[in-house]
Amino acid sequence: MKAMLLAVAALLLVVGEGTAERILSRRTRRELASPLHLEGIRDPYGSYCQRRGGCCPGRDDMCTVPYLDTICYCDLFCNRTVADCCPDFWGHCLGVQPPFIGTCERNGNKFLTGQTYKENCNLCTCGSTGRWECEQNACMIEADMIQGVNRGRYGWRAANYSQFYGMTLDEGLRYRLGTQRPSRTILNMNEMQMNMDPQSEQIPLYFNSVEKWPGKIHEPLDQGNCAASWAFSTAAVASDRISIQSMGHMTPQLSPQNLISCDTRNQGGCAGGRIDGAWWYLRRRGVVTEECYPFSPPQQTPVEVARCMMQSRSVGRGKRQATQRCPNTYNYHNDIYQSTPPYRLSSNEKEIMKEIMDNGPVQAIMEVHEDFFIYKSGIYKHTDVSFTKPPHYRKHGTHSVRIIGRHTLSPLLCGPRQTPHFPLVLLLRQPQ
Repeated sequence: MKAMLLAVAALLLVVGEGTAERILSRRTRRELASPLHLEGIRDPYGSYCQRRGGCCPGRDDMCTVPYLDTICYCDLFCNRTVADCCPDFWGHCLGVQPPFIGTCERNGNKFLTGQTYKENCNLCTCGSTGRWECEQNACMIEADMIQGVNRGRYGWRAANYSQFYGMTLDEGLRYRLGTQRPSRTILNMNEMQMNMDPQSEQIPLYFNSVEKWPGKIHEPLDQGNCAASWAFSTAAVASDRISIQSMGHMTPQLSPQNLISCDTRNQGGCAGGRIDGAWWYLRRRGVVTEECYPFSPPQQTPVEVARCMMQSRSVGRGKRQATQRCPNTYNYHNDIYQSTPPYRLSSNEKEIMKEIMDNGPVQAIMEVHEDFFIYKSGIYKHTDVSFTKPPHYRKHGTHSVRIIGRHTLSPLLCGPRQTPHFPLVLLLRQPQ
């Protein structure tokens, strides 16, 4: 026999050696399992300790009764933790009333103390006083912000996007954008000036690259919760430029995943990166197509970087050749596509439009505010609808996009929808 001294109710319990081993193997610590909760058992009725035939002194990890899909305790130690006591423990073992378990109401439903209810991006817990205790996170989608924009005269309309519902604003900025602020390399680039004759060259009120170059402008890809707009926008612009400059002989949709996984020098993959680094990689190393190396959203956390599945080697004169097969079983075309160096355009709006009309889509870096996630149509500008809220409701981040044209109601077009005009914009293009 093995003696075990337990400092519980000053009782000395003698436990057999074999029993002790079974105890340790079954339950080394008191873990809470559903439906056991921090505020106590959730079923206030039923016969448990009474059915067992008695209560155990001190702490006895074998003093249990089956309870739904877990177990509850009938030893005196459970009263110290409350959470794992059987529902009739207090009345049968101690002869007292059980602890008060309050209720809260939400949308016509009753919740017991300790139960939770998620409303948008905030988790609410039913408190012991019957009141909800909710987190105070700013959400990506706020109903009052949508209403405020649509009631005001801001020049654009807002909408509710269900895929963003339930995400916090911090998560939106962290996972849905992904371009670092312009680096010194970009800021030191000389602006290219477009030679425009104001009399002979008029900018039309409407222009769409899709219509001028049919079959050469690619559909946008969904980056999901991968903060890699630096890779998606670069791959999109390069894809369109290659298609246009080759007159449709090559129409590759380049792989953002190739950049995300393989361009790791000072880059963060799905945790953000720099567009100048992406263009450097595209020029020096090259990438394959999306069909060859498809996008694979992060499974666990957006900051993880999947292992690079594509390598290339030089074959002379700056050209490169893949040294691995496509990382899928249904495509064997692992051609490497490279770009020429990028250039910075003037921030003059007409020169940007002229560049798009002559040579195709361009890339832009822009500042994104909390209200951009609800943007639907019109000419975007940051609003004051959140100015009366606490500071954590007013945040911003950096994003990069592909601009494909101009709309009569909006100076610039990005992807399939109207895109807002941004007074401070940096653009890169791939020259002919």
